Amino acid sequence: MIVLDSGIGNYIYSNGKKYSYFAGNNYLGLASHPAVKEAAIQAVEKYGINFSASRHTTGTADIHLELEKSLALFKGNQDAVVFASGFQGNTILLDILKDRYSAVFCDRNAHASILAGIPAGVDSVVCYDHCDASSLENLLQQSKSGIPLVITDGVFALTGEIAPLDRIWQIVKKHNGLLVVDDAHSTGIMGETGKGTPEHFHLPGDENVFQTETMSKALGGYGGFISGNTKLTKLIREKSATYQASTALPPPIAAAGIASLKIIQENPGLRLRALENAATVRDEIIRMGFRTAGGGTPIIPVIFNSSAKASGLSSFLEEKGIIAPFMNYPVKVEMHQIRITVSSIHTAGQIEVLLDLLHQWKKKYGND
Repeated sequence: MIVLDSGIGNYIYSNGKKYSYFAGNNYLGLASHPAVKEAAIQAVEKYGINFSASRHTTGTADIHLELEKSLALFKGNQDAVVFASGFQGNTILLDILKDRYSAVFCDRNAHASILAGIPAGVDSVVCYDHCDASSLENLLQQSKSGIPLVITDGVFALTGEIAPLDRIWQIVKKHNGLLVVDDAHSTGIMGETGKGTPEHFHLPGDENVFQTETMSKALGGYGGFISGNTKLTKLIREKSATYQASTALPPPIAAAGIASLKIIQENPGLRLRALENAATVRDEIIRMGFRTAGGGTPIIPVIFNSSAKASGLSSFLEEKGIIAPFMNYPVKVEMHQIRITVSSIHTAGQIEVLLDLLHQWKKKYGND
């Protein structure tokens, strides 16, 4: 396990050693951005560390309202509501919507927060084949459960695959259903302005399309949010036990979110640079003959059949001063991977060294 003794950027320190950091989810390099840190420091000086109350009681401050307004403007929606963690978003939303659907259809490789977020009273939960719109359509045609809610990751956390929302949404519409997209790894990255995978696929605005999102990935901060019309956000504030019983976001976290949004909107080149850097790495990994998945995101898996090969490559890179963690592939246990993430702040030199080391390892150890 890597134990950090520094903040995260394109480099980290662990046990006193400097590493080139191709891990985590800091896609735009905002977690340690000077303006974001300064905003957090000023918030601590003004408000202290914690409001020590829920938003529903005495924990709402002007800084929360400013953050929610900024998120709504960024998303082009009427309102937004923030809460303690992005993991809570699916629980909050699926509970609020539970009177509008009678069955849940989710991707077989759905994030744990999706499965954990399905309300206990939902009797019909069906998994369709991973990123397979045809499988979803077949299951919906066979279903006798009434109105479906289809939920999927927008970008899958470990593999960087993008859910085919264009095809999924057409199927959901045909069955008069609801579509929920967990866009934790998409917000700030996907789409022309970073609004996420619905924007990436040019889906029209629709009251039956929902996103759950986080500020802890590309936005570099912490906390979850849901944006939409005021009817939706009012329901969350008035009806969600998870929202009502959670302590309000600490002031430095709220301030960091506001600062990050400002940077993203004023610097669209950050998003483009992250994707360009990732494309460079992915293209070379494919050229070398490694097996990978996904495309068009900062997440680049290198996949093996052997856990020994995957962990061996991760250890080799760590010995050479690069962190790219080994992890078992979700669901399909016969597949194993290292997960490389590329950000806007990685330098050409860092990328060159990473690719050179991958080439050296491949030359020595070959394919699976």
